[in-house]
Amino acid sequence: MAVINLTQAIAQSGLCSRRKAEEFIRLGQVEVNGQLASLGLKVDSLKDKIKVAGHSLASPDKKVYYVVNKPIGYTCTSSDRHAAKKITDLVPHVPKVWPVGRLDKDSRGLIILTNDGDLTYQLTHPKFEHVKEYLVILDKPITPELLLKLKQGVKLEEGVAKADSLKKVSPTKLSIVIHQGWNRQIRRMLGACGYRAVDLVRIRIGKIKLEELREGEYKETKISNF
Repeated sequence: MAVINLTQAIAQSGLCSRRKAEEFIRLGQVEVNGQLASLGLKVDSLKDKIKVAGHSLASPDKKVYYVVNKPIGYTCTSSDRHAAKKITDLVPHVPKVWPVGRLDKDSRGLIILTNDGDLTYQLTHPKFEHVKEYLVILDKPITPELLLKLKQGVKLEEGVAKADSLKKVSPTKLSIVIHQGWNRQIRRMLGACGYRAVDLVRIRIGKIKLEELREGEYKETKISNF
């Protein structure tokens, strides 16, 4: 295997993203062959002995990418061991994968699971601005005022949340595209406008579309599709 950056080796092991790996290194929690590691260090992950927070780094698995149609009731937080239904239950258990980004328990639709730390970073870091498209059914008819507010932006705790594009599908059904990825963002945007989402389904992340994938099912895809 070619020599690569230490942060990349950590990410490829599936432990965390490259950004998080940098944090571990800055905190002095990474060792290579028994020596404290520094940022920018080059390693061979198949030969060098790498430890993160005292734990030996697992050998990198083959990278896999699953597109999943998440049903309502499934939790996307892989760290919640007490959740009755976890999104990782819907895909093969080997190799270990995790959800990219989030989709709240009460929402359904497209989510990506992978063991690729680099891809996770690319799809979740705000600077890449990957758009996400949702279909939302509201509790009352859509008005021009609502569309204007969502387009101009509503103030949330994190800042001003704006819709990149909007389309009225029916009197109570709305297509909304955003590039921000704040927790329960669309529900909170609608709530700030006096509306409630009765149903929320994500149908697209970047170029990946949900298409005809049935709820609870998954399909394996290739990195080139992203």
